[in-house]
Amino acid sequence: MTQKILIVDDDKTLIQFLEDYLTGEGFDVVSANRGQKALRTFFNERPDIVVLDVMMPGMDGWEVCARIRELSEIPVILLTAKTSEGDKLRGFRLGVDDYVTKPFSLAELTARVQAVLSRVQVDDSHQSSTKVGDLEIDLRKREVRIQDRVVDLTPTEYRLLAVLAGHAGEAISQDSLISKVWGDNRVKSGSALRRYIWLLRSKIETNPEDPTRLVTVRGFGYRLES
Repeated sequence: MTQKILIVDDDKTLIQFLEDYLTGEGFDVVSANRGQKALRTFFNERPDIVVLDVMMPGMDGWEVCARIRELSEIPVILLTAKTSEGDKLRGFRLGVDDYVTKPFSLAELTARVQAVLSRVQVDDSHQSSTKVGDLEIDLRKREVRIQDRVVDLTPTEYRLLAVLAGHAGEAISQDSLISKVWGDNRVKSGSALRRYIWLLRSKIETNPEDPTRLVTVRGFGYRLES
């Protein structure tokens, strides 16, 4: 089945290059050069992945991504000329799946797109649900419950919990978690992982300051207690 990509960038020349290249790689490509148009195209076309420029006049990429994340977990790759850790953390908090810095090669972007789509397909092919103590993860609905209470997680928090739950009772290294949640091509950031661990604990622990579900394995990584 042909997968559809939505490209959002105010540089019409770049859009044309991306459309031609990605179409040649077998993708169905739609595009938009403004934030509002991007949202309309997103809801009308229902793409499998969004490649989104950050710096645009009017509604910028941050706001477009936030609007998309309010209703959908469709993968998003951000395109940006900025390289600071603060900007990357902002993207991760919004649930961005990858982060590509301009200038980039068309082959590199295509590889990132394929890697993100492959991870999503692997996640969706797993068993329908898993239970760790009183924590239940419905992998079809992408829904998490604790004693019948729905836990509201961002897409990145959900992916992190799903990886930990897939290895419940086992210690997982920090590097392995970063790779499984954000991909091998990501610049590895321990601070980003620690922030997401803290955010996840704030939602699944009775006392996040003294966690009993998601524990730290000192000098190594983390473990979801079974």
